[in-house]
Amino acid sequence: MAYERIGTGATAVGIKTKDGVVLAAEKRVSYGGFVMSRGGRKVFAIKDRFGLAFAGLFSDIQTLNRAMNVLIHSYELENNRPMSVHSAARLLSVILYQNKWLPYISEVIFGGIDETGTHLYVMDMLGSLIEDVYAAIGSGAPIAIGIIESKYREDISVEEATQVAVEAVSAAIKRDALSGDGVDVVVIKPGGVTEKFVSLAT
Repeated sequence: MAYERIGTGATAVGIKTKDGVVLAAEKRVSYGGFVMSRGGRKVFAIKDRFGLAFAGLFSDIQTLNRAMNVLIHSYELENNRPMSVHSAARLLSVILYQNKWLPYISEVIFGGIDETGTHLYVMDMLGSLIEDVYAAIGSGAPIAIGIIESKYREDISVEEATQVAVEAVSAAIKRDALSGDGVDVVVIKPGGVTEKFVSLAT
C-alpha cells in the first residue's frame, strides 16, 4: 500500500459481535524512521452508533473523520431519520473512490449498529467496500490478524472481543516499529458508545 512507501505505519482492527462492534488502534504517528507524535488518535466515534478506525497518512485520517461527522449529521438533520450503517459506509466508499486520482492515503474500518443489527466494513484507499466479521489494517495488520483469527468465535461477547482487539494491536506494536504508544478503543453497543485508552507501559 502507498502508506507503506511513505512510511506512515499504523495498526487498527475491528471485530463484530452479535451485540456490538469493537474498534481499536494504536497511537503512534510516524513518518519514515521519525516518531512525530505518541498521542495520535486513529479511532473515532460518530454520534452514538458509528465508529471509524484508520491506518495511513494522519492528515487524511483527520480529514476523513471530519467529513464523515459532517455528512452523517447533515443527512440525518435533512431527512429526519437515522442513516443505516451500510449507507454511511457506502458514502465513505464513494468519497474515497471519487478521489482515486489523488487518493486519501488511508485504509478504513467502519462499524456500527442500526435496526438490522451490527455491521463491520473494511475499505482500501480507493473505496473498495467489504463487509466482514473482523478486519485488520495498516503496517501491523499481518500480525494483528493472526491474533484475531486464532481467538474469534461466532458467539464471542463484546467484552471478549475488546480483549482480543487490544491483544491484537499490542502484538503488532511489539513487532512493528511504526506502531506503538498504547491502544485507543471504541466499543459500539445498542446503549451507546464507550471509549477508552489502554496503556501498554511496563
